[in-house]
Amino acid sequence: MTFIQDILSNFFFFAGMFFVFLGMLGLYRLPDVYNRLHATTKIGTLGAFGVMMGIVVKLGFGPMGIKAITVGLFLLLTAPVAAHMISRAAHRHGVGLCEESTVDDYGKTYCLINSSCPVKHEETIENDNEKM
Repeated sequence: MTFIQDILSNFFFFAGMFFVFLGMLGLYRLPDVYNRLHATTKIGTLGAFGVMMGIVVKLGFGPMGIKAITVGLFLLLTAPVAAHMISRAAHRHGVGLCEESTVDDYGKTYCLINSSCPVKHEETIENDNEKM
């Protein structure tokens, strides 16, 4: 292994660990489900992908390197989709936003087209008042 290859692999390892640390800090510090889910998705995508790239640079394109590339691509493709589905399910089940959140465009649209919306927004309240 060359010196440059060792430096690059260590860079990817430390970058991955840095994103894992930031994601865990966000999980601890952020106020609601949606913000925490955003932070943990960063762990799954950027953190794990950084570690996988470090493995590829350190070990090359052998069997373990190909597995690391496969796992990294799988995480890049599935983690954001899974986070979106979890947040959408939480929103549909009425998990509210924190008080500091100012915009909930998806909630307004969903509640306008779905009469069984568990979360009441100003626009849906106004529409309910207009119907009466």
